[in-house]
Amino acid sequence: MSKRTKADPISVGIIMDGNRRWAKAHNLASKEGHSAGRTKAKEIARHAFSHGVGTLTLYAFSTENWNRSVTEVSYLMQLFSGALTQELEELLKEGIAVRFIGDFKRLPKKLRLSMESLEQRSAATTTGNTLVIALSYGGRAEILAATNHLLATGKKIVNEKDFSNALWSRGIQDPDIIIRTGGEKRLSNFLTWQSVYSELFFTDSFWPEFSNKEFDAILQDFTTRIRRRGK
Repeated sequence: MSKRTKADPISVGIIMDGNRRWAKAHNLASKEGHSAGRTKAKEIARHAFSHGVGTLTLYAFSTENWNRSVTEVSYLMQLFSGALTQELEELLKEGIAVRFIGDFKRLPKKLRLSMESLEQRSAATTTGNTLVIALSYGGRAEILAATNHLLATGKKIVNEKDFSNALWSRGIQDPDIIIRTGGEKRLSNFLTWQSVYSELFFTDSFWPEFSNKEFDAILQDFTTRIRRRGK
């Protein structure tokens, strides 16, 4: 069994849920909730990296989210494009590397090119901190993609290392913690392979109102948990 010390860099995944319900509760349009969620993402990322988090993975848009209305999906794509040129560029200048994971085929070409550019420039970062954006992402889709990739290379028998190296998230630390805001208590196809030993935290706070104080309380709770990993 192992117990984390505050000196250990950790990996945190966040399911940023509740933007639309937060907007409704404040008599605002859904897009206002998404905009507030974008602002919150930058705030929490900066706070997390200054408090012992080495890797932060944000679930921004799932494979299932493509089933939302054309108007909402179009607005979200615009929001992501804006985040690339503003918030993510700011974080990159602060030495934070940026990675993207997901099935990008359905994303607008201009957005994909901007993502590739940001990732390439991230190679020069030196802080060791990495922000991972799960965009058009689904855990099952990732597993199927890895399986088909391995079959295409002629593999007939694979081990866990082979499989992990075929995932979109290859090279990214598995999450020690997964947080879901918004009151729901499920993982909703997020990091299905990688989350098998994650410590799970659920909060009723909608994502735009999730606070640094609440994040700190989760990190503190995590230090008390004993992780046996089957031993």
